Amino acid sequence: MEGPYSQATKQAADGALQPGDAVVAEYKTGVYIGELVELAPSKAKVRVQAVVKHPEQGNLHVGHRADVSMFHQRRALAHREVANMPLSSVQRYSGDIPRYAVSLKEALTRTIAELEEQAKWALQSVESLRELQREYERQYGDE
Repeated sequence: MEGPYSQATKQAADGALQPGDAVVAEYKTGVYIGELVELAPSKAKVRVQAVVKHPEQGNLHVGHRADVSMFHQRRALAHREVANMPLSSVQRYSGDIPRYAVSLKEALTRTIAELEEQAKWALQSVESLRELQREYERQYGDE
């Protein structure tokens, strides 16, 4: 699997990853720093110590749509929660591990800011397209 954590499977196969190692890993749409608890053929049990990226909200099966019957609220994994994460997403982590509460607050704040920026872009895009729509209607009428 290509991506930011593509060397994880090779690291595990080479014996480079061992229980007790600090790792960064993806779980669903969130990213976490934690302690590797156990390795399995395609999964790794990781004890969460910090949040890097807060999970996305909404129904992930229909893309970024708000008009769905069930808009899922997804919480970040809890401090010290152990989760089975795809081995392909697990990579050794060598930096300082921030306190869980601080990392959660920062990840959440970052995600909110990104979504607010996307919302501004979406509103400006709609306005720009409406202006083009008016111009097209003047130019081409009801052809």
